[in-house]
Amino acid sequence: MTTFWCYDYICSLHEEWTYLLRSDGGKVKGLYIIARYLPFILLTTNLYMSFNPNETPDRCRVLANVDSAIGMVSVIFAEYFFMLRTYALWNNNKFLLAAMVTTFFAFIVASFTIAFTNTVPAAYATSAIPGITGCYQSTTSLQLFIPFVLLTVFELALLILTLARAIQNWQMSSSRLYISLVNHNISYYACGLLFSVTNIFTSLLLQYSYRTMLHDFQFIILAILATRMHLHLWG
Repeated sequence: MTTFWCYDYICSLHEEWTYLLRSDGGKVKGLYIIARYLPFILLTTNLYMSFNPNETPDRCRVLANVDSAIGMVSVIFAEYFFMLRTYALWNNNKFLLAAMVTTFFAFIVASFTIAFTNTVPAAYATSAIPGITGCYQSTTSLQLFIPFVLLTVFELALLILTLARAIQNWQMSSSRLYISLVNHNISYYACGLLFSVTNIFTSLLLQYSYRTMLHDFQFIILAILATRMHLHLWG
């Protein structure tokens, strides 16, 4: 995951710094910076958890909570990009924006609650095998699939809103900006739905180490998609 993120960052470095240096400052630019660089903190935390040989179970639990929090905050900022785009597609309908923000906030509160209430009682251990370092969660809860169910429902709702608007305005609006917004929204939500459904099944069927890898991979992919599509729209 670290290699993949670094490769993407290097490939888009020129375009990104052009945007950062030449674009006007504002909330969207701040949103971009946070969404773009939170995965760096997430990956750093993951690497520290995996390779530090001197962690105790209590410290592992703290690091796992930090990792979960950063991952979910990263998803919040990535999703907010596309909530704003859906809002724009619907001609800045404030009622729709209020409904999206309220629903998303409720889902986020539920996800944080589920994640942390299941992390606190979980058992952590460090490997007894010489040369194998890092934190390992020896017990977990099946309830951790619920946040991905909530994310699936939310992204499906936004995908339906995007498709409904595209069908309504299919022949009335053919501008490059409008087409880009629709294409980006559909691509992002389709990718998000695919990863969310995959993580639902892996959370129910696979061991903890595999689940965590796919959870974090989804967080990173969503951040990359959101920021890449924003650069494409700006350019």
